[in-house]
Amino acid sequence: MLRTVTPPTRAASHPTAGRGPRARAAILEAADDVLVEKGFTATTIEGIAARAGVAKQTIYRWWSSKADLLLDCLIDDAGQDLPPFDTGSSTEDLSRELLRFAEFLEQPAGRVLRALIGEAQHDPTIAQQLRTRYLEPRRELDREILQHGIARGELATDLNADDALDALYGPVIYRVIVTDRPVHDRFVAYLVESVLHPRPADRGPPRR
Repeated sequence: MLRTVTPPTRAASHPTAGRGPRARAAILEAADDVLVEKGFTATTIEGIAARAGVAKQTIYRWWSSKADLLLDCLIDDAGQDLPPFDTGSSTEDLSRELLRFAEFLEQPAGRVLRALIGEAQHDPTIAQQLRTRYLEPRRELDREILQHGIARGELATDLNADDALDALYGPVIYRVIVTDRPVHDRFVAYLVESVLHPRPADRGPPRR
């Protein structure tokens, strides 16, 4: 798993710590691996440090907690695995995005997101960090896709972007995490058509 984000320059206190980006990449990959193997609760800074071949003090120089470290894993993984599409069609872009997101949730990298979603249910700090550091930046990318569709005349001008994105992503997450049913082309096509191109009777109550 190639990682390219460079950390700030730090003073070395361990043979691996002086390598900077290489040490950071090793720590992030180790965190991914340990989480997949052991789950969130059993994942520890000590275990990650041992897997990465660094002192745990090296990890604490860059991350304040296990959740903070795993959020960086998620942001890096999503940046590599979920770059936005730009096909010229918002319908096509979001259809591809949803299918790829479902695949991501099933992959080891997606286990980090699933674990953080679970922990966010009873830890307000993790919930807030997850929203501000990952969910909102990702949502802004999808808002841009919808805004482009509105500007091109492809989508209705009164489309509420946040409501539409909730209606699109919610069923995908439910299928993958709760029911374990497949997210296939037909299901995504139904979602996208229902949400982005609803019949007049399906548009819901008028806004107040």
